[in-house]
Amino acid sequence: MTYDTGFVVHGRTSRERFEPEVVRRELAIIRDDLHCDAVQIIGGDPDRLELAAGAAAELGLEVWFSPYPMELDPDGILTLFRDCAERAERLRLSGAEVVFVAGVELSVMNRGFLPGESPEDRVGQLMRRPERRAGAIRELGVRVNAFLRDAAATVRERFHGKLTYAAIQFEQVDWAPFDFMTFELIRSAEVADRFRDAVRSLAQGPKPLAITGFGTAAYRGAGDRGGRVLEVVEHDPVTKVPVRLNDVYERDEAGQAAYLSELLEIFDTEGVDSTFVFLFALPGYPHRPDGDPRDDLDRAGLGIVKLLEGRRGQAYPDMEWEPKAAFTAVAHRYRR
Repeated sequence: MTYDTGFVVHGRTSRERFEPEVVRRELAIIRDDLHCDAVQIIGGDPDRLELAAGAAAELGLEVWFSPYPMELDPDGILTLFRDCAERAERLRLSGAEVVFVAGVELSVMNRGFLPGESPEDRVGQLMRRPERRAGAIRELGVRVNAFLRDAAATVRERFHGKLTYAAIQFEQVDWAPFDFMTFELIRSAEVADRFRDAVRSLAQGPKPLAITGFGTAAYRGAGDRGGRVLEVVEHDPVTKVPVRLNDVYERDEAGQAAYLSELLEIFDTEGVDSTFVFLFALPGYPHRPDGDPRDDLDRAGLGIVKLLEGRRGQAYPDMEWEPKAAFTAVAHRYRR
């Protein structure tokens, strides 16, 4: 399971409330009720990452310590990695099983690899001119791998456990510096017919395969959109926080549950070593069942729980969220 401590963009965090007792309780639920044995702790605040990772380790979970830089330049990314690597090593020396994840989709989520002012802009510019795409992707692979060699060396000076990087396939990562091959792998309608074969091929690589970043939302047709699942959300032009959906989308928790079940079955049967559902909860996308359905941001949220505003749930009366159908589906799969 992937657990979000808050994405940090230009000093603003996506998770405003971060209460240690809530974090510990949620991680216990991830272990006991979802039957997970490993958790990927993501976010941009090293203090939060260390706290959540420590709580997960105390529960006996394997920790994938995953700083998630956003809109940083390469020097800023390395500064974050140095800090986090030292924290991850302290945790490892305490006896915890720790894997360090040296970033996620760095070329898209950060500055200095692709032109553009936002992830959407960078991907758009890369894909906009088909005649230049192959050359641009080759050039990107050179830049990404040069940086990852530096990043791996920087981390290994401070952290002596296993190391990986969560890649997009078009980054063409050289996996020599890493212990796992890790991909953000999302199925869309366009690749559904060959998705299983692609997973099988990746799993036959020279190193154990981990899959992160896979998930979808709880509106009808979300699974077909793949990585474009959040395009239905309108954001504040200044703060960039989600405001509402751009149209009325039918709620479909069963569809989200089926999508995750199908992918987990593929990963289990095709030889994937580790899988991390994206994700437990996504702050900023509350469930608003009353009123205009366009205000129900949870329909576009990738969390397997729906966040409630100012009230507690029924399944877990001490938590301000309620499980979705996807929660039950993941728990059933992992219990098996």
